[in-house]
Amino acid sequence: MNECHYDKRMDFFYNRSKTHTADEWSGTTLVIVLCFGTFFCLFIFISNSLVIAAVVKNKKFHFPFYYLLANLAAADFFAGIAYVFLMFNTGPVSKTLTVNRWFLRQGLLDTSLTASLANLLVIAVERHMSVVRMSVHSNLTKKRVTFFILLIWAVAIFMGAVPTLGWNCLCDIQTCSSLAPIYSRSYLIFWTVSNLGVFFIMVVVYIRIYMYVQRKTNVLSPHTSGSMSRRRTPMKLMKTVMAVLGAFVVCWTPGLIVLLLDGLNCAQCEVQNVKRWFLLLALLNSVMNPIIYSYKDEEMSSTMRRMICCSAEEKNQERRSSRIPSTVLSRSIDSSSQYLENGISQGTICGKAST
Repeated sequence: MNECHYDKRMDFFYNRSKTHTADEWSGTTLVIVLCFGTFFCLFIFISNSLVIAAVVKNKKFHFPFYYLLANLAAADFFAGIAYVFLMFNTGPVSKTLTVNRWFLRQGLLDTSLTASLANLLVIAVERHMSVVRMSVHSNLTKKRVTFFILLIWAVAIFMGAVPTLGWNCLCDIQTCSSLAPIYSRSYLIFWTVSNLGVFFIMVVVYIRIYMYVQRKTNVLSPHTSGSMSRRRTPMKLMKTVMAVLGAFVVCWTPGLIVLLLDGLNCAQCEVQNVKRWFLLLALLNSVMNPIIYSYKDEEMSSTMRRMICCSAEEKNQERRSSRIPSTVLSRSIDSSSQYLENGISQGTICGKAST
């Protein structure tokens, strides 16, 4: 009967896998990685929060596609949380972790990847429904969109918890992988092959949808009325999704291939030398998505700019009002009335972001 090692700390497993975490993640290297990681995580939190707020605030975004886009931003926000947790539990600290804490660290990363991947799959379904009807948005109801969003997170949490639930090598230490010392190699093979397979399917589906939309748009444009911008809107949305999918595949595929090689027990591949850089590449995906949204979608970009400008203007008004003595305010009724009128007019301008 195999001995289980639930009570061991991670140094036991790292030593078996010959992973020198203390040497690779120390000194100047650790400081540089932490500085870049902190900057990227702050950007992830702020930018994806702006995307979610823009979808909530602007009524033009109250459609299934943008609800799912906001959920994708929420998945990126969650990825930022996972990377922050990783930063405080990596390097020399890795070897001091308990098995459960290490499972939590990796489970957060796996959950964020699954949430993004499942979200892109649902967006593909939504885009297909809208393409069939040749409309800008699908006829998915809010209840169905809510159901899909809840399903996405349920699947993501379950997939992130699978190793904790038993698919690990704690009781069969000979099957442990190198990059993930308490994940069994069979699980890594399943995880990477399934994700890469979904990547391939999504790329094919999105290319087919994109070509169908382009063909239909070219055929119908000379025979349909309406503004040119409205006819091009479905194509713009498809270009946005294609850019997001492309960035996702480029950022995650190298890391998944390395995990696959580790699962196949490739001793000559030297996967330990590239793991940290591919992890940073995966982090960049959550940084790139908000940039793609704002660059590809003019309405999203203008809404985010108005939110930032109005927030800055409100802070400036608060500072100016705090500097005005109460005695001056009581003696300057006309000036204060004019100030209030200016504030109301500014509030009207800011309010345009929600219309």
